[in-house]
Amino acid sequence: MFANFLIGLREGLEATLLVSILLAYLVKTGRTDARRPLWAGVALAAVLSLGFGAMLTFGTSELSDAAQEGFAGTLSVIAVGFVTWMIFWMKRTARDLRGDLHRRLDVAFGVDGRAIAVVAFLAVAREGLETALFIWASLRSAGSGPAPLSGAALGLGSAVALGWLFYRGAVHLDLAKFFLWTGAALVIVAAGVLANAVLDLQGAGLLPGAGSIAFDISGALPLESWYGSLVKGILNISAAPSWLAVAAWVMYVVPVMSAFLRVTSQPAALAQR
Repeated sequence: MFANFLIGLREGLEATLLVSILLAYLVKTGRTDARRPLWAGVALAAVLSLGFGAMLTFGTSELSDAAQEGFAGTLSVIAVGFVTWMIFWMKRTARDLRGDLHRRLDVAFGVDGRAIAVVAFLAVAREGLETALFIWASLRSAGSGPAPLSGAALGLGSAVALGWLFYRGAVHLDLAKFFLWTGAALVIVAAGVLANAVLDLQGAGLLPGAGSIAFDISGALPLESWYGSLVKGILNISAAPSWLAVAAWVMYVVPVMSAFLRVTSQPAALAQR
């Protein structure tokens, strides 16, 4: 639940901040009449993202177990790549993100309402599709049960609420620290998704070493206990991973976390409207 709450909160807040920037600019420029096409673009992006998530969830039910594991493992690797790129993209480009969105709206103002809807759709759809893919991969890693899905839903709901309060000026959020800490936490979550992707690919016979277990802590750290669930939720890795899965986890975390902490761009400009 914790890992999926974090994904929903971080990724959802990015989308809601983009919408708040667009809305604030409409008010600033006196183009409040354009809010309807803007919301239409946002709604279309949300529907597309939900449809994509549903397709991932239900579209593979007819596949064999091995095919499902191979499909899930491949998409999980892609999801990790997307979220890693987005973490660095947000820290690198957030400083000019507000100005870039304003310039796109200025161009759309000279066309018609459909152009404004397209600007909103493209801004939100990228975040939405990435969020749907990463939540799906993380949910598969977390296993069955209502808690992981509830965590994702709670994170998304919290992101929408925070975005609205942020837009209304009711809260002031230090976005530099927020994106720093949640970005570092997402690196850990992504590493767990990657490790579970390796296990899926091994289960599908696409990678070797499925029977080579690095360690088994299920006895000392039962996942049904509260502390076992907490560790599982934070690290998002199997209690008995293979050596290849452990290697993937370490080889991802060490360079990515080191590079992320070296990035000096600050996303605080998102707080400006």
